[in-house]
Amino acid sequence: MHTITQFDQFKILFQDAHLVAIHKPAGLLVHRSPIDKHETRFAVQMTRDMIGHKVFPIHRLDKATSGLLLFALNSETAKQLGEQFSTHTIEKTYLALCRGWTEPTGLIDHPLKYQRDRIADKHKQEQSEPQTATTRYHTLGTVTVDQTIHRYAQQRYSLVQLTPQTGRKHQLRRHLNHISHPIIGDVRYGDRHHNHFFNGWLGQHRLYLAATSLRFTHPANGETMTINAPLESTFQKALLALNLADATPNQLTLNP
Repeated sequence: MHTITQFDQFKILFQDAHLVAIHKPAGLLVHRSPIDKHETRFAVQMTRDMIGHKVFPIHRLDKATSGLLLFALNSETAKQLGEQFSTHTIEKTYLALCRGWTEPTGLIDHPLKYQRDRIADKHKQEQSEPQTATTRYHTLGTVTVDQTIHRYAQQRYSLVQLTPQTGRKHQLRRHLNHISHPIIGDVRYGDRHHNHFFNGWLGQHRLYLAATSLRFTHPANGETMTINAPLESTFQKALLALNLADATPNQLTLNP
């Protein structure tokens, strides 16, 4: 994945006395990582500097994934939101552009081998047994593109809405690859031929996966909250080129 140098679409989406939600651009790390030692900008520090207040990470997004990221503004809120994430009572929604035509709806129930995280799991023991992992998906639109790849003169692509029921590392990327519909731009689990086609066609290199919504119980007042994140302009560019822009919810539009 390329490194974005101008995070012009880093935005505060919501803030109150207890939490803050941001739009994280693709290519921006959530926090420092031993894997990307050369990076100097991180979502945690950028959010703290923008609002002038310490923030507590509740969850993470892959560096290559864009979209909604939630922080707590105090340790008690962090604890309560963390419990909602760990018990999977927070509803997370993503959009992905993938190879092939997916079924209209489906449930991917496929255990995933444990992948150790150098930061979050540094005190945990290795696990040998696969972990349960389930993802629901709904196809929002499909398209055919006149482009020869291998022996096929036309290529099929789908825009899917994903709702993970569990929170395994790289779950969505691994699950879509498991059902033979890898996400475009995924250099680890995807199809390099389709990735190269999109890179050359659109002149941009990114993973077409975005966190678009969180639905949870507010720790302070007990109200059900839904926060939506708009799509990054590079993601929108691909959907416009594929004539799939109308398939996305209106609140996901973000002007460049």
